Amino acid sequence: MVSVRKTDFSEAACPIARSLGVVGQWWSLLIVRDAFAGARRFGEFQRSLGCPKNMLSTRLAGLVEAGVLRTVPASDGSQYHEYELTEKGEGLRVVLIALGQWGAENLFDGGKEWLSAVDKQTGRPVAPLEIRAEDGRLLDPHDVAVRQGNPQVKPLEGATE
Repeated sequence: MVSVRKTDFSEAACPIARSLGVVGQWWSLLIVRDAFAGARRFGEFQRSLGCPKNMLSTRLAGLVEAGVLRTVPASDGSQYHEYELTEKGEGLRVVLIALGQWGAENLFDGGKEWLSAVDKQTGRPVAPLEIRAEDGRLLDPHDVAVRQGNPQVKPLEGATE
């Protein structure tokens, strides 16, 4: 069996690479999805995901170490512990909604059911996420460039891509 060594992105200059270093393994994002849906116990994650227990244990530990989840005493007072999202973990909600909206639009045939994000107050689907400029203008994805450097550094006046 060939051993695959995980690349360490913790010092990468790219925020996408650093993010993938934490949640880029697909089990990790599915765990976070289930935490958003209310899963808190190891057994709940395991039943939902059906992944091997050793894999789930490793992924949960990694998410705790990265500060996405934290362990708390079990709500029923038993000796077990539960997992809950941290503020950092809650920040992934928009990422998962965007990923889910992309998947629903591009990977499902009409008439199929899928998980979707809904407004808790109305039960209606969340509107498609949008990209906006600092001044609030709606941007088309083609209006956005990816460039190297700190976004806090303002480009030169009149600079274009």
